[in-house]
Amino acid sequence: MKFFRKIHLWLSVPFGVIITLVCFSGAMLIFEPEITRAIKSDVYYVDASKGAPLPMGELMETVKATLPDSISITGVTVFHDKERAWQVSLSKPKRASLFIDQYTGKITGKYERLGFFSTMFKLHRWLLDGANPHGDGPKIGKLLVGISTLIFIIALITGIVIWWPRARRGLKRSLSISFKDGWRGFWKNLHIAGGMYALIFVLAMALTGLTWSFSWYRTAFYAVCGVEHTPRNMTVSNKGKNDSETDHRGQKEREGGQREGRLHGGRGDASGEHRGGRHRSEFGRWQGIYEQLKLQNPDAPQITIGNETANVSLGTLGNGRAADKYEFSRRKGEITSVTRYDDALPADKLRGWIYAVHTGSWGGMLTRILWLLGALLGASLPLTGYYIWIKHMGKKKPR
Repeated sequence: MKFFRKIHLWLSVPFGVIITLVCFSGAMLIFEPEITRAIKSDVYYVDASKGAPLPMGELMETVKATLPDSISITGVTVFHDKERAWQVSLSKPKRASLFIDQYTGKITGKYERLGFFSTMFKLHRWLLDGANPHGDGPKIGKLLVGISTLIFIIALITGIVIWWPRARRGLKRSLSISFKDGWRGFWKNLHIAGGMYALIFVLAMALTGLTWSFSWYRTAFYAVCGVEHTPRNMTVSNKGKNDSETDHRGQKEREGGQREGRLHGGRGDASGEHRGGRHRSEFGRWQGIYEQLKLQNPDAPQITIGNETANVSLGTLGNGRAADKYEFSRRKGEITSVTRYDDALPADKLRGWIYAVHTGSWGGMLTRILWLLGALLGASLPLTGYYIWIKHMGKKKPR
């Protein structure tokens, strides 16, 4: 038991502050979407009493006219909530998008992470490390977050070992938090009992969070789950075509369309079609594809149409990123293949589940609240531990 106490203490002391920062910043991010939409409601919400939405192609051309030549539209997301503005995804920078009022064609604003949440995210992932987290070279902040998370897992496990004898003598007392013994007793009880209350939640967060920190851990985690880790989005359609085959086919279609356009005396657009000398929008087929998918999936929380691909969110509890994926021909406006979520690669399913468990979104509002409380308790553990340690060291000093 003495050995476990030493491990618990001497691993926690140097990394406790980092653990607190990571847990606290993670807690702050749990309700970021709702808070952002509430603060910037004029960007995210529109008046749905203005009639039917304008044609999707017309809306996309409106957005395109405001963009520089170096930036293109990669997709549009339509939400089931008619008061949600449509979200238009852009080619760059990464995850860039803007919102447009589908009833008036007015651009309401662009996606911008609020400053507070941007800081919390950088703190949570990289400890505000200024190095490019996606570039080459050492990423000290990311490495420290990963090491601290590993240490946190060890501290939690050794904490259970230390707690168990006390629990056997009196479970109720070992799980109580009171002021009976003054502030010192309160902080000690909060550290011990609070750790037990938060244990399942913080362990789930830590074990899933490490998949973003270390590639070796990610591979091992997938293997333990019986899944071979594969690069993101390498899904296979029900016809056995992988993404590279789809891209090759799409390129041939575009090249063929451009040749057809030149034969008709024009340079051709992105969909490669001219009719009667009139330029057809590269987004002309998007409306028809959306209407087909909406008819088939009337209750889908959101439908995203992109360049020859479409995603229909299932909106079920569990993996919140679960979606059916479609491919379509821009020239013919026909759906050519579909990959149902049930048929997706196990790695893609697991990736979504990892995110859902890490953020607590897998069970809806209830689990997110529990994850918030668990993360805040997790953030308090090193601080209460420091308090107990300092008080204990003070008692040892000779008078």
